[in-house]
Amino acid sequence: MLSGMAGGMNRGRHGPSLADRAASSGVPPSSGPSTLHGGLGGPPGRPAGSGHGRHCWVRDPPDAPGIWPGLLVEWRQREDGWHGRVAYAVVGEHGPVLVEAWLSAEQLKQG
Repeated sequence: MLSGMAGGMNRGRHGPSLADRAASSGVPPSSGPSTLHGGLGGPPGRPAGSGHGRHCWVRDPPDAPGIWPGLLVEWRQREDGWHGRVAYAVVGEHGPVLVEAWLSAEQLKQG
């Protein structure tokens, strides 16, 4: 049985959890509205969290159905609504593949 993911997602023999480490990092949470864009906050058109990327879940991106961990970098408003620029990794034919894309706000959820 696995005790958790690499990087300390769970407390245990590897030290504090990822959430505990993030809380003690000194980087304040985003001051943006907590409900805007699926709770991801941050001023539109600028990096989320006052200049810092923010973890999110990417839901059903093109060519990779499912839910993938991602990093929200920027918001932008277009004619068809808000979109976030995200970087996320998916499983490729030869291992993990890093993807950067603009996706609709509906595809991004707070992590």
